[in-house]
Amino acid sequence: MLTVLVTGASGFLGRAVAARIVAAGHEVYTFQRRASGVPGVIDRLGSVEDPAAVARAIDGIDAVVHLAAKVSLAGEAADFEAVNVGGTRTLLAAAADAGACRFVYVSSPSVAHAGASIVGQDALPADPDRARGDYARTKARAELIALAADSPRLRVVAVRPHLVWGPGDTQLVARIVDRARSGRLPLLGHGAALIDSTYVDNAASAIAAALEHADGVHGRAYVVTNGEPRPVAELLAGICAAAGVPAPAWRVPAALARGAGSLIEAAWQVRPGADEPPMTRFLAEQLSTAHWFDQRRTRADLDWVPEVTLDEGFRRLAASYR
Repeated sequence: MLTVLVTGASGFLGRAVAARIVAAGHEVYTFQRRASGVPGVIDRLGSVEDPAAVARAIDGIDAVVHLAAKVSLAGEAADFEAVNVGGTRTLLAAAADAGACRFVYVSSPSVAHAGASIVGQDALPADPDRARGDYARTKARAELIALAADSPRLRVVAVRPHLVWGPGDTQLVARIVDRARSGRLPLLGHGAALIDSTYVDNAASAIAAALEHADGVHGRAYVVTNGEPRPVAELLAGICAAAGVPAPAWRVPAALARGAGSLIEAAWQVRPGADEPPMTRFLAEQLSTAHWFDQRRTRADLDWVPEVTLDEGFRRLAASYR
């Protein structure tokens, strides 16, 4: 049994990860700004930007699973840097000082996305110079910092779940449903680009598997998906059908959406809106280029396979809306 600290456990994926690690029989503490609500864990509240709070949280910990991050399409670059890069540095230093032996850094495939399609590839190297947007750039830098800290004493693994969704998701699913309900969800191009996604239970089990197998796979990065690429139009339609809202029925040329995204980003920097911008260049590229990944190394090294198919995930999502 390990004593594990899970950061960001008040978030959608973080809650699922903490619950999965509890179910595996480990003693789990969580660290974030508010209570996690996960049964069987002990919450230690604070910010990854506070070295003293991090040191207190990590006292007596054997392993860290780091999910806490600033995730947004907009915001001040300094805030992304402070949380995603600075917070990761602080956690790594505290983990080493506390004698922790394992560190799972939860990253994103966007760290290796430079605007072009990704077709059947494994985890490409994180590239902060070419990644799109402050979130992706800072996550890429943080992943490189985490993997550079790998050693025989502190075994570090990076896991990149792609497009995580499921019941209770207030990010991807909620925004798709809200925009579809109000008629503001277009297809970019023909909606035919193949995109991988990951049902939340599968993402959580893969991260837990990385924790269990860290001694044998440390120093590496793994992309995690359901391994069931679908056309983006089909993926959006499945989520919309589960929520009982109309699927997108109008189209915008992909090149036009990318140009509009760049203009909206620039305007948002001058006068930010109350919510996320309706489009960014990064989002337009994500919705109009293929993103599907070779999962053979991930499944073999982590001794892991997805438990929930996409179709079963859609059924579970529909049940949650009913």
